[in-house]
Amino acid sequence: MPLRYLITGGAGFIGSHLAEALLGRGDSVVVLDNLSTGSHQNLAAVADHPNLTVVHGSVLDELQVDELVHEVDSVIHMAAAVGVKLIIDQPLRSFITNIRGSEIVIQAAFRHRRRILLASTSEIYGKNGAEPLKEDADRILGSPGIARWSYSTAKAVDEILAQAYHRERGLPTTIVRLFNTVGPRQSPAYGMVIPRLVRQAVAGEALTVHGNGTQTRCFCHVSDVVRGFVALLDHPGAIGEVFNIGSQEEVSIRDLADRIVKAAGSTSSVKLISYEDAYDVGFEDMRRRVPDTTKMRELTGWVPRHSLDDILEATIAEALAEQKEHG
Repeated sequence: MPLRYLITGGAGFIGSHLAEALLGRGDSVVVLDNLSTGSHQNLAAVADHPNLTVVHGSVLDELQVDELVHEVDSVIHMAAAVGVKLIIDQPLRSFITNIRGSEIVIQAAFRHRRRILLASTSEIYGKNGAEPLKEDADRILGSPGIARWSYSTAKAVDEILAQAYHRERGLPTTIVRLFNTVGPRQSPAYGMVIPRLVRQAVAGEALTVHGNGTQTRCFCHVSDVVRGFVALLDHPGAIGEVFNIGSQEEVSIRDLADRIVKAAGSTSSVKLISYEDAYDVGFEDMRRRVPDTTKMRELTGWVPRHSLDDILEATIAEALAEQKEHG
């Protein structure tokens, strides 16, 4: 039976892809977005869909959130300040949006007894990079004075709140921790590494790699992430649980830059710049971040279908099309 979903942040990068997927299978979608990092353009492919409603507003507006949650069957909370650059440039706004916004949405879901899926982040784990991270791995954080860890802490508070509502008040919650999602519509403006490096390569500029480039990450295609979301929304066994969603194909950022140059047929060089020059004094990064996705696979059968090469090929094609369009 088709359901009606509210997606907060649904005009954003991941939210818009999720909206498309749910509409494509016959569900109805209400999008709430303040368009600070999302855009109507992200929803262009479904703008005229009869089962889509787009509301320009904020998760900080308690009355509006309450009214929208009342109208739907299930809530997917994706609205958040995202991207390392935005969080460091606007720490106060990011912190308030991420904590207060989630509190308002979770409370509305509880009032109206709606299931809620909360999008969280691998930033939860902080500097813990010893091995592939399971959902119960320790959090290892730096000083609260470092903006990056305030983001990690805000998202942890969101998770704690959702889990407390589940355990104490029976709210059906599911938490998803995302590890470096990439794909079409992802803006390079907020510090996302693949869109930024690809656009530098396509423009013939030096690819700027922060630190010494030995830090490693895993990148998961947005279509794989959306498949994971949908699988969890459909599975009653996901209620009350936390799941990692991400690829396990690990790559150093220096190697990533080299692969992008080669895949793009670019003549660009790779330039290392210090974290102090890229961000500010006191910035901290983590050496390694790899998810253990066993729990997700065992419950739903989910595994990523796109390799890193697939992701780079698609991102380069998108950047070339943009370049052609803008002359």
